[in-house]
Amino acid sequence: MNYARFLTAASAARKASVIRALTDIMVRAPKSLISLATGAPNPNTFPFKTATFTIENGKTIQFEEETMKRALQYSQSAGIPELLTWLRQLQRRLHNPPTVHYPPSQGQMDLCVTCGSQDGLSKVFEMLISPGDNIILDEPLYSGTLQALRPMGCNIMSVSSDEHGIIPDSLKEILSKWKPEDSQDPKKNTPKFLYTIPSGNNPTGVSLAANRKKEIYELARKYNFLIIEDDPYYFLQFTKPWAPTFLSMDVDGRVIRADSFSKVLSSGLRIGFVTGPKPLIERIVLHTQVSTLHTSTFTQLMVSQLLHQWGEEGFLAHVDRVVDFYRKQRDALLTSADKWLRDLAEWHVPAGGMFLWMKIKGIADTKQLIEEKALKNEVLIVPGYAFFVDTKAPSPYFRLSFSIASPEQMDVACQRLAQLIKESL
Repeated sequence: MNYARFLTAASAARKASVIRALTDIMVRAPKSLISLATGAPNPNTFPFKTATFTIENGKTIQFEEETMKRALQYSQSAGIPELLTWLRQLQRRLHNPPTVHYPPSQGQMDLCVTCGSQDGLSKVFEMLISPGDNIILDEPLYSGTLQALRPMGCNIMSVSSDEHGIIPDSLKEILSKWKPEDSQDPKKNTPKFLYTIPSGNNPTGVSLAANRKKEIYELARKYNFLIIEDDPYYFLQFTKPWAPTFLSMDVDGRVIRADSFSKVLSSGLRIGFVTGPKPLIERIVLHTQVSTLHTSTFTQLMVSQLLHQWGEEGFLAHVDRVVDFYRKQRDALLTSADKWLRDLAEWHVPAGGMFLWMKIKGIADTKQLIEEKALKNEVLIVPGYAFFVDTKAPSPYFRLSFSIASPEQMDVACQRLAQLIKESL
């Protein structure tokens, strides 16, 4: 693929940092190397000396003094080598991307570690979006993505979705404005990418059906646009087998996939990773070199040592335990919703993730009900308008999270919400 047409002028102009390259050399160099080059502080001056972390099975992760020196020091912008190796193997096991053995220039699979997947996505958007570009996404949509996109001056084109995800016919209708060959002409301004959260979507809880993914990927090939597969809830799918991903179908090297450990290991450690064609991953790493420099070495080492101690089987067993927890939480909220809200609202059963998306019957806009009345009654909920491009348009929807509240708390919240809806009708 020719990736040049997708890059912004700023991304295309990025050059490798000489100083950052020295960090890579230092990591690989023999101990006999005398370095007078880098501006790395002397780790003997750091006040933290050792650390011990106890994990759920009672075993520990030890940071002895030498490991702690490394954990507190600068590291490579793409990620520490042992974590990158582990993640590459995981991606091959879970997705088996066709591009694994492609030449680098033809979209060979590569990946980099980011400060959570949000950091990676922000850099992907900066790499691809110039003012006036057309991009496609499915509404309703994670509000953080909308907040990242709005200031960039792009034209956001919304594709319709239902309880099975993006409706391919709706995507075809949007694309019918162009001919497939128009992607070769910059003046035609064909869409650069489709962005979607395919598993346990935030806010709807919907997962994109496998047959639709295949149809959408073929449309991407036909009209030559990229697919940004933002999949932070991939590990929180409530039924197996997990649906095949866009990355697993990517014969062209046109999928950029964002993964996150926030939902299954820790949200505060800020560890995500972006997988995609090497020429584009390299652009993201160049951006990292002049922004965050790298994801925290400390948290990367924590996660890497945990994953190596567990192995892939241990990690996936942990994921299964996490999924069991959230499935029970979802079922508890559904029970309370059915008990109190059955005649007042409608919803689909979430296929994954942490959220239940509801539509109130008989109320055109939930803004005042949710932001004022519910809060006054000590129930905190996100109103639906936050998840749409046009935030001023009335929305009868709202999003409930079942991640933290206890089943008893969710039941009380649904009871209070039902009373408020009845009073507002």
